[in-house]
Amino acid sequence: MNFELIIGVSALFVLYIFFYFVPVGLWISANLSNARVGIGQLIAMRLRRVDPKSVVDPMINAVKAGLNLNLELLEAHYLAGGDVERVVKALISAQKAGIDLNFDRATAIDLAGRDVLEAVRMSVNPRVIQTPKVAAVAGDGIQLIVLSRITVRANIERLVGGAGEDTIVARVGEGIVTTIGSSRTHKLVLENPDRISKEVISKGLDSGTAFEILSIDIADVDVGQNIGAKLQMDQAEADKNIAQARAESRRAEAVATEQENKARVQEARASVVIAEAEVPKAIATALLNGNIGYMDYLQMKNIEADTDMRSKISNPEGK
Repeated sequence: MNFELIIGVSALFVLYIFFYFVPVGLWISANLSNARVGIGQLIAMRLRRVDPKSVVDPMINAVKAGLNLNLELLEAHYLAGGDVERVVKALISAQKAGIDLNFDRATAIDLAGRDVLEAVRMSVNPRVIQTPKVAAVAGDGIQLIVLSRITVRANIERLVGGAGEDTIVARVGEGIVTTIGSSRTHKLVLENPDRISKEVISKGLDSGTAFEILSIDIADVDVGQNIGAKLQMDQAEADKNIAQARAESRRAEAVATEQENKARVQEARASVVIAEAEVPKAIATALLNGNIGYMDYLQMKNIEADTDMRSKISNPEGK
């Protein structure tokens, strides 16, 4: 009993291994669709760690659409990390739309990291990109805020190595700023907003990008701040602050000079007081040494009293 169970389990295991390496259902579907896929090719795919379904199903779709693709090339693209199904769908869509797209270019676009199927769809149905609001200042100092819409179509030939949508948006924004800045007044822009789109689109902004600009439409133009007046006010405020700073500097210098003069006056007064304090000493020394007599001293005091009296008479209020 145990022996029969082991044989049964072994048989099931062998069948599982067989059907894993030989996807019979996939082989039947491929040959019924004239895809011409051999059993040996399917087994080789398994051994190379290629999912047969990811390669054979796109091959079947290609054959039904009338495309002549090589199974080995599809397998090579799978091993390179590409999306075989997306490439085949892109080739089928391009064929139906009459777009010139071969297998080598489609795989190169896919391996470059771009969605080749979306690129084909954009070639048929252009995409509208809405730019963020762009603020620019006209010649009269008035700010204008512009919102634009860019209609682009994918350029299949420039998808590999071409710049993306961000470059298109940045270039259009730069063109809008340049066009408004070169306008003498903001009224000219408001009167003819289509002038912006005409001048911007004439610059060839899609050069070197993966897209072709079909049109640039100005969706909205709003009047912003009076930047010119604001700059003049800021300049006037700055000039006023500079003048105030210079005046404050001159005032500080005047105060310092005044304080210095007061200090000099105080120093002179102190010198006079010191000198006056030395006079009695000198007189006393002269009296002791006999250089002057007592009568001379009294005469000097009379002269001082007479001088003081004359001063008081000439200035009775003590000014």
